[in-house]
Amino acid sequence: MSKILFEKIVEAPAEGLEKSVNFAKKIEKIVLEKVSLKKAGEYWDTLGPGLVTGAADDDPSGIATYSQAGAKYNFQLLWLAIFSFPLMAVVQEMCARIGMVTGQGLAANIKKHFSPWVIYSCTLLLTVANTFNIGADLGAMAKGVQLIFPQIGFFWLILAFTLIIVILQIYTSYATYAKYLKYLALVLLSYVVTAFVVHMNWASAFKFAVFPSITFSKDQIFLICGILGTTISPYLFFWQTSQEVEEEILDGKNTIAKRKGATAEEIKKMRIDVWSGMFVSNAVMFFIIAVCGTTLFAHGITNIGTASDAAAALRPLAGDGAYFLFALGIVGTGMLAIPVLAGSTSYAVSECFNWKSGLYRKLNQAYAFYGVIIISMVLGFFMNFIQIDPIKALIYSGVANAIIAPVIIVLIILISSSKKIMGKQKNGKFTHWAGWLIFGIMSVAGIAAIVSIF
Repeated sequence: MSKILFEKIVEAPAEGLEKSVNFAKKIEKIVLEKVSLKKAGEYWDTLGPGLVTGAADDDPSGIATYSQAGAKYNFQLLWLAIFSFPLMAVVQEMCARIGMVTGQGLAANIKKHFSPWVIYSCTLLLTVANTFNIGADLGAMAKGVQLIFPQIGFFWLILAFTLIIVILQIYTSYATYAKYLKYLALVLLSYVVTAFVVHMNWASAFKFAVFPSITFSKDQIFLICGILGTTISPYLFFWQTSQEVEEEILDGKNTIAKRKGATAEEIKKMRIDVWSGMFVSNAVMFFIIAVCGTTLFAHGITNIGTASDAAAALRPLAGDGAYFLFALGIVGTGMLAIPVLAGSTSYAVSECFNWKSGLYRKLNQAYAFYGVIIISMVLGFFMNFIQIDPIKALIYSGVANAIIAPVIIVLIILISSSKKIMGKQKNGKFTHWAGWLIFGIMSVAGIAAIVSIF
């Protein structure tokens, strides 16, 4: 391989990121000029950690899960997009509020208010689940690029993505990095556009979205559990909380004492951000399921193993437009989700052991924090070359998430409902009981997933 070709391969992800950011800026400028809505600009400025967290939930692994749902059951499971939206938003809002009011991340709060073994156990399971997810997502991104450029080697693509993501996390300032992630979330629009390319039956889709339908087969129950697990996922809890802290540090609140507490206005803005981000996440879920139902299910293609399988199957059925949009989404969402996975692991581990942490810190100020990110990425990289089936990797990740999610949700509810910890910003009655309902649903889903696997 020539040096020039290798350079082009390594440059491709970063160049794509820059182009997506510039394109998003142009779109934003056009919208604001054409519609001349000052409020639209203010709304976009309000969005931040919530939007990024919601968008990161639609990672290549999630895309594969949603694609399988559409390919195997057509529109039947579309109702999950609406059903899981408030569940996801309530949990993420509690996490955000914990970060804003306490001035610390979720792991630090769990360690402070519960027995040490609780946070150590949760962090271990989170690390295992995230590592499997990182490996699966890196492989999916490489396969996504090969759909368009089959001549580029799998090894070189994964190496390039690993290096680019690590370099961006370590050597880009948090302010710039957060802005890139925010604009990169717009890549998810590719799945919305795809729905209009394939000419789906909107009336039928909305019917199944509004009226729940379940066949109670073992395969469908497992898939429903998988959708809930990939939607309400532990790594998002830790990331959301820590990003709220990072945002406050960016505003000059560089001590816990300065960060403690939040005004009603700050909470209001956070809610807009979080609920908007979760809406985007679930809207994308809706469109992926609908697109695969319209095309793959309709043509008898009911077994989708990876996101790249879904994209490849779309080409002869829906044309190059849908094919390229789907492939673009795989790469874009991976660039967004993998840093969130690695970052959430590092936040949890660093807070667990009282290490200096934060993406706002430079490399020489937080060696251990960035070391965890590097190790997570390296392990994810090598997972693709030790003959671990990517589907099995996702199953193992799903089992770990099924075990840890209900436990962490309980801890989140207890912390965010405590007047001693949260003061006036503790959970209201609705949020408190909604939290326990979510715990019940995720417990049942977790048990069902584990039973169906074994």
